[in-house]
Amino acid sequence: MMIDKAHILVVDDDDRLRALLKKFLREQGFMVSEASDAAQARRRLAWFSFDAMVLDMMMPGETGAQMLASLGDTAPPTLMLSAMGEVEDRILGLEKGAEDYLVKPFEPKELVLRLATILRRSALAKELKKEPTQVTFGDYIFDMETAQLRLGAEPVALTSSESSLLKILAENAGKPVSREELSKQMPGGVSERSVDVQVTRLRKKIGDDGKTLHLQTVRGAGYVLYAGRAPL
Repeated sequence: MMIDKAHILVVDDDDRLRALLKKFLREQGFMVSEASDAAQARRRLAWFSFDAMVLDMMMPGETGAQMLASLGDTAPPTLMLSAMGEVEDRILGLEKGAEDYLVKPFEPKELVLRLATILRRSALAKELKKEPTQVTFGDYIFDMETAQLRLGAEPVALTSSESSLLKILAENAGKPVSREELSKQMPGGVSERSVDVQVTRLRKKIGDDGKTLHLQTVRGAGYVLYAGRAPL
């Protein structure tokens, strides 16, 4: 993630520090929003998506630590700020969900470097969690976003029903999907017999010859698409 595209929420009850951080972070290329307490921060979080949050640990009313703990997995990656530098305080901040902890007073440049590290880790984590958009079986490639099937670089024509069926199976590659479940997930709902017919047609289009089957029948469980090379 590029810094000049990152949106940071700064939450601190110290007006002077908040203004300084806002000014400095903007000079470094960040987009910045601010909040003076947890209540205002919650309103900001409800309306905007933030790439990271700089959060004061101790604020009047609901503390930063309490707010972060209540947000759980919905909180943006957070750099916790605090005037308390004891080991127990740092541990508390990290236990509540902070990615990093910085003791006041601090050098603004250090804050930027720590934020950059948090953003890189966050971007990597999102990339690792990203669902695959393509499933490969044998020499075939199915793009689940466009519902297009290719044999190498050549497109393979599929009907809308065949595309829908293949997409459901590709999303569950390696796991059997029952005929009943397939019939329910197909657009408009179809009979289980219709599912069998579509499977037969699809097998012909993906070159299954009865020896190496990419799309196999699992007795009592349904149909399964094997990604990679299908087992013999």
